[in-house]
Amino acid sequence: MTEARQFVPVRIAILTISDTRTLENDTSGQTLVDRVAEAGHLLSARKIVRDDIRGIRHVIRDWTNRSDIDVIISTGGTGLTGRDVTVEAMRPLFEKEIDGFGMLFHMVSFPKIGTSTIQSRATAGVMKGKYIFCLPGSPGACRDGWDQILRPQLDYTHKPCNFVEIMPRLEEHLQRTKS
Repeated sequence: MTEARQFVPVRIAILTISDTRTLENDTSGQTLVDRVAEAGHLLSARKIVRDDIRGIRHVIRDWTNRSDIDVIISTGGTGLTGRDVTVEAMRPLFEKEIDGFGMLFHMVSFPKIGTSTIQSRATAGVMKGKYIFCLPGSPGACRDGWDQILRPQLDYTHKPCNFVEIMPRLEEHLQRTKS
């Protein structure tokens, strides 16, 4: 038997990590905001923070404590330059890393930008029952990451499986430690 599923809107926060962007010129963040809305999800928060480990972690810790946010998507700071510190800020916060996200992102971007995809350190993980996805800072990378990975995985109707259906179980390890 096939079970028909109804779409479940997810509450998403968008974080742009940049020393130079403002809301007026943040094309990557706006790309994600537009796609989140088009997919039927809810935008819970949007912010721009400088490429600074402590500043990034402050926002992430605040957002993972909010009950109106299920998913955080960041854009920017995943490259190789000295100012790119998103990965260094995020990875220590992850309770679990979603290893396949970076690999899949490279597979998606390779046909478009070839070997230049190697310069991206796109990553993802789980913290306090929230998904955190770190995309590069270009609108094209945000489109590719959203359209080909995040949109289907954040759609409860996507089969055979998706991130939404396991969302309630992300903190099971906490239940085990209480027992």
